[in-house]
Amino acid sequence: MAEGLAPYAADESHSRGRRYDEPKPAHRGEYQRDRDRIIHSTAFRRLVYKTQVFVNHEGDLYRTRLTHSLEVSQIGRSIAVALNLNEPLTEAVCLAHDLGHTPFGHAGQDTLNACMRDFGGFEHNLQSLRVVDELEAKYADFPGLNLMFETREGILKHCSSRNARDLGDVGVRFLQRKQPGLEAQIANIADAIAYNNHAVDDGFRAGLLTLEQLREQALFETQYLKVRARYPELEDRRLIYEIIRRMIGTVVTDLIEETGRQIDASGVQSIDDVREQGQPLVNMSPQVYEQHVSLKKFLNKHLYRHEQKLEMTRRAQGIVADLFSAYSDDVSLMPGQFAEAAAKLNEEARARVIADYIAGMTDRYAMAAHEELADW
Repeated sequence: MAEGLAPYAADESHSRGRRYDEPKPAHRGEYQRDRDRIIHSTAFRRLVYKTQVFVNHEGDLYRTRLTHSLEVSQIGRSIAVALNLNEPLTEAVCLAHDLGHTPFGHAGQDTLNACMRDFGGFEHNLQSLRVVDELEAKYADFPGLNLMFETREGILKHCSSRNARDLGDVGVRFLQRKQPGLEAQIANIADAIAYNNHAVDDGFRAGLLTLEQLREQALFETQYLKVRARYPELEDRRLIYEIIRRMIGTVVTDLIEETGRQIDASGVQSIDDVREQGQPLVNMSPQVYEQHVSLKKFLNKHLYRHEQKLEMTRRAQGIVADLFSAYSDDVSLMPGQFAEAAAKLNEEARARVIADYIAGMTDRYAMAAHEELADW
């Protein structure tokens, strides 16, 4: 066990390893190598121009998939360190969790899933694993990034039984109804924490959410009253930032303390013990979780379904659907490597190549490709 790690933390000396054997890194750990490969990947760079809540061209200061992934990583690492878990592994999973996301966020994913309905569907989480296992083409000795098992396990948050059967070792836990390691569980919940709280910031910045609306949420109102009492003259922009900072701190502190209690109560002594648990061990307390879920429902109603957002959503759905239809009718409209690969395949495999190509697009690339179709 690595020095300073809890006995139930992931430890590279007891890892299930990589898909393809490699010499050990000389001056860094195995999970650090994974993190570095993710950061240097093409898919990671593309995230800077992929939608989080607002499409990239709608404003320079809104979060993108890249800034979101960095924020998830910061939250995840803080939790992992506090619980004596494996920080580099947690960071790697957090940075990689959205690598397979489509342009235009969930609007793009849902549309591509509908287009792929007869060909196995599309899910960005499964696509993230496909990116690191197959689609990144950088190394001479293997496809993908050849990441450690525990990193791949963490990237795959959920999976149908049908897909799990095709994924080999990383899909087994879904068939056996087991849990991933604690680092993977942290990455999953850090994603939710970052998404919720930073959507509040972006929604307020866009003028789609008001202080009056937000104060209806207990998680927000509690911190609002504390900040107003201490800083009565604070302007709204700094007020919102201070509240969100405290909201994140409240949820993360609660999560660390509640998770510590649940780990102690479970009696786990190894990562294999963690995997045998019936439920995740990384959790918020019931009260804070209720407030977290309430905020998520509020954002779904007042931000994600706001008419201004829905207008862009409809446009994004049309772009993705049109691209898929056009490439299905004529694969030569895609760049050479995709066109050549698709032309040799049956209908289902060809559709998957088309989905890979569209999913890899940034928002602005997809819009430009759509405009080109109109010129044909």
